[in-house]
Amino acid sequence: MTSRSLLTSSASRRLLRPFATLIDQRIDRKIRAATAAQAAEKDRLDEALELMRQHQLTIDLLLGSRGRGLSRMLHPGPLNRLYAEVEELGGNRKAAERNVATAYRLLIAMESLGVGRIAGGTMNICGKLGTIPLLDPPNDEILEIGTLYGMFSAGLVRMMERDGRSPSVTIVDPFAGVQLQPGTEERPDPTGAPVDENAVRTNLTLAGPAGVAARIQRGFSEDPETRAAVSDRRYGVIVVDGDHSEAGVKADLEWAEEIAAPGAIVVLDDFGDPKWPGVKDAMDKHLTGDTRFTYLGKASLSAFLRAS
Repeated sequence: MTSRSLLTSSASRRLLRPFATLIDQRIDRKIRAATAAQAAEKDRLDEALELMRQHQLTIDLLLGSRGRGLSRMLHPGPLNRLYAEVEELGGNRKAAERNVATAYRLLIAMESLGVGRIAGGTMNICGKLGTIPLLDPPNDEILEIGTLYGMFSAGLVRMMERDGRSPSVTIVDPFAGVQLQPGTEERPDPTGAPVDENAVRTNLTLAGPAGVAARIQRGFSEDPETRAAVSDRRYGVIVVDGDHSEAGVKADLEWAEEIAAPGAIVVLDDFGDPKWPGVKDAMDKHLTGDTRFTYLGKASLSAFLRAS
């Protein structure tokens, strides 16, 4: 009998059956164990994925467009560019990173507690709030031309106070119920809150006593009556964020020449933004004439000038 016949004989099969059964049982146990491990791993992954979804939903409601309309999420590239720009203006990398981080936390806190929002992108807001104290304005008088909901002024008060300053704020705005810009459609703010003085007053309280004491002048910055009402002092910081047309920015810069204290910081919002070319055009033309202002540089979409 050949070896093949021997292995396939009925006697051999009966003899080998227990071993085959044992092998089958071991294979079956391994398959069941592997299947159970895969099922357990799938359950763990499903649980982790659900937790990530919950975290993402929470973060999105706090910082993302789902909860705010305008996302306040951070990305490394723009943040690192902003650090470099603020460092170039302020001369200190560590201070630049500290101020930008502080400004970001402040932005989130203000918009979480306040009415409405701070106008502009996250990097631009943090750049303005972080840079102004580093430029060491000559006094603590602040003029904001165009405020929307007053939150930027409230945030700037906090940033100045963190730097040991005692800011005093003056705000000029028409409070038209919506954000006004020439050539754009008038429509309700995406936050749903009306643009009015009551909202501004509410938000200024977030800055404590200095915010409560802020002086608000209703009107357009080019109106002689409006200018006369707030031209009683020389300002150490002037934030130009009103009419973004070339003519509007030109008029505000000409007024700023008259009321800026020696060494004052003038901030032009939305500088270099392709949606508002009039801002850069007006500044470039202004600086070619007889002016007290020197261009210091930019952070995100804000230009910084120093008065002589």
